Amino acid sequence: MNTTIEYDRPRIRLPFPGPRAKRIMAADDRFLSRSYTRSYPLVASKARGVWIEDVDGNVFLDCNAGVAVCATGHCHPEIVSAILKQSEQLIHMCGADYYYELLPRLASKLDEIAPVPSPSRVLFTSSGTEAVEAALKLAMHFTRRTKFIAFFNSFHGRTMGSLSLTSSKAAQRRGFGSQALDVTHVPYPCCHRCPFGARPSAPTNCCMGAVDWIENRLFKTTVPPDECAAIVVECVQGEGGYIPAPRDFLLGLRRICDRHGILLIVDEVQSGMGRTGKMFACDHYGLKPDILCLAKGIASGLPLGVCMARDAIMDWPPGAHASTFGGNPVALASALKTIELLEGGLVSNSRMVGEFMIEALREIRRNHASISDVRGLGLMIGVEFEPSHGQPDEDSRLAERVIREAFRRGLILLTAGENTVRWSPPLVLTREQAAVAIDIFAEAVQAASRSAPATLPQAFPLSAPALAHPCCEGAD
Repeated sequence: MNTTIEYDRPRIRLPFPGPRAKRIMAADDRFLSRSYTRSYPLVASKARGVWIEDVDGNVFLDCNAGVAVCATGHCHPEIVSAILKQSEQLIHMCGADYYYELLPRLASKLDEIAPVPSPSRVLFTSSGTEAVEAALKLAMHFTRRTKFIAFFNSFHGRTMGSLSLTSSKAAQRRGFGSQALDVTHVPYPCCHRCPFGARPSAPTNCCMGAVDWIENRLFKTTVPPDECAAIVVECVQGEGGYIPAPRDFLLGLRRICDRHGILLIVDEVQSGMGRTGKMFACDHYGLKPDILCLAKGIASGLPLGVCMARDAIMDWPPGAHASTFGGNPVALASALKTIELLEGGLVSNSRMVGEFMIEALREIRRNHASISDVRGLGLMIGVEFEPSHGQPDEDSRLAERVIREAFRRGLILLTAGENTVRWSPPLVLTREQAAVAIDIFAEAVQAASRSAPATLPQAFPLSAPALAHPCCEGAD
């Protein structure tokens, strides 16, 4: 892609998958693990900002950012410069065994900006699931307890410890036997579909249903509080459908943990680093976790995870936990530049463009009864569709049909939850680019609503085509 060109719309020049894409996809099908899920036949070649070019020259508007990873956009010139400069000096030295300056530099910056009470300490990993694994081990070490509480529809990773917490899809657990950890799951509050049966006019009942469940059911039956090491929660459920938590629910969890000596672990792997219009989703609620997990957007595409805890909690001895590649110098340099760019305007851009998009998406909802909810914070937005009753499950997911129609028109989105389209664009997305994406999405909704599911072939041949929950709106 010529990086001097700024596109105003996607440009689809060949049906896809095109000839080059087909060859690469065939090799991929031969050699790659079948466990990978692919939503489209997109074979990326180059990317810049919010634009992705495939190997056949088609240009797409990216509103997924590599699943919320490319916070500063694709190949931001300042990120690329920081990576190149560090690569010329030191690529690897293993921070578990040696010292180098970038380790304390990033850790001290996180101590300054993150919601974990200072003084804090940091353990660097290579991914989000590793950060969660470290948090679980740390909680067990500090409390000398072994039980955990998590929430239905949550996603915390696929390695065996984090998988014990994850409950977003049966496919993620099927075939792996008993879980590694003793975890009890509780319904996560959702104002749109209250799991406790509260009426929309009385959301407080829904918010506190999960808190009441923990205090008056779990603690009195299967999870004695003095055996519970931690409660693990997402402030905005990611894979569960981009659902912001109600304030009273999160603050209720904080109260429970304080009362019983339980640690509160907040997973901000997907919601952190400016995604929600504040640096961290916790900041919308004034929530102070004991342990915080970060990854995805922290290093603008390079592999880096963070397990961050209060100093008094991260008291384990040398050798208790570490990572060979966690805190790699090149990833740390990218993370420091990422934070600089976020503080320099991208967090506020996330908030402003997100507000514009939520209102625009709610306008589309007013014209389409198939859309049941628009919710989100910043540029972490979910658009939920009503199921098509009377059809088989695979035909009822209108959200899947919508993202395919959007892809045909050059817009990249993914689904989340049972029937939700997730918006997680790079935080460099402008209002003008957002307006283009909204227009394409409206066309896709219209096309998907009138098309029969059986007419959507798996090859996705190109057609000929030329917003927060009420409980969270006052969180600030």
